[in-house]
Amino acid sequence: MEYIKCNLCGSWDYEVIHKGLKEEKVDLTKKYASSSNVIGNEQIVQCKKCGLKFVNPRLTDDEIVKGYSEGSDEMFVSQAKGRELTFKKSLKLINKNATKGKILDIGTAGGSFLKVAKENGWQVEGIEPNKWLCEWGLKNYGIPIKPGTIFDKKNRFNDNEFEAVTLWDVLEHVTDPKKTLTEISRILKPRGLLVVNYPDIGSSVSRLMGKRWIFLLSVHLFYFDKKSIVKMLNASGFEVIKIKKHFQKLSLGYLIYRMDAYNHFLYKVGDKVAGILHLKNIQFPYWLGQTLVLARKK
Repeated sequence: MEYIKCNLCGSWDYEVIHKGLKEEKVDLTKKYASSSNVIGNEQIVQCKKCGLKFVNPRLTDDEIVKGYSEGSDEMFVSQAKGRELTFKKSLKLINKNATKGKILDIGTAGGSFLKVAKENGWQVEGIEPNKWLCEWGLKNYGIPIKPGTIFDKKNRFNDNEFEAVTLWDVLEHVTDPKKTLTEISRILKPRGLLVVNYPDIGSSVSRLMGKRWIFLLSVHLFYFDKKSIVKMLNASGFEVIKIKKHFQKLSLGYLIYRMDAYNHFLYKVGDKVAGILHLKNIQFPYWLGQTLVLARKK
């Protein structure tokens, strides 16, 4: 474990705002899986200077990247249909704000967004640390996905190469958001579009659920609200042009399954009722604080 300074302003002055719910050892490949449902047991702090919230202390960069890279994730790819439906709707907004050309999806998982974007006429590139998910994307979508991170030498892109870059539920996972965004600014064309989707800890549902908010997960390293995400983007070479709620679709059965970590009784009841009524495979739109940001390279 290591202590870190604020990723936004560099300050070491912070206060503890969340001590974690429980202490337990978890396999890193399960903790950092795309479908991870491990309730956050890490300490979360808030920078006294700029307000950024983040996990501190935390595992080292190498340990975290290794956790993301290994293991399979059948549960995540089981929801490919709902993700494709969500991305089709999101792509309409992207098309209104970007010139169609090359698009890069960072942390693309199995490549559902790349599949939808390619069918819509975009030239697609994707990066994903998990090797199993890269192989799944190639097998099921026929799309090559670069294994690793955007900072691996083999994954280096040219300056001003892309019309758009997307981060779907990714920025809160990376070990250095500011460095990641700065690198994205380098590879985006002037006035290129950046799309960031993240769970907003300042949202009404987060405030209502408090310590039981479903996005307080061990897999998340940073917790942004609207103020901190705008500050982070501005500091990394972007100007925000739109912020809105982001509704996602997943099967009702999967959403009920995710409930088990919080209330086993409600999970059992919901699972039984959904099974009897044959509702598990229904693609259900939901919002629990997810927020979509569009920004342009300055």
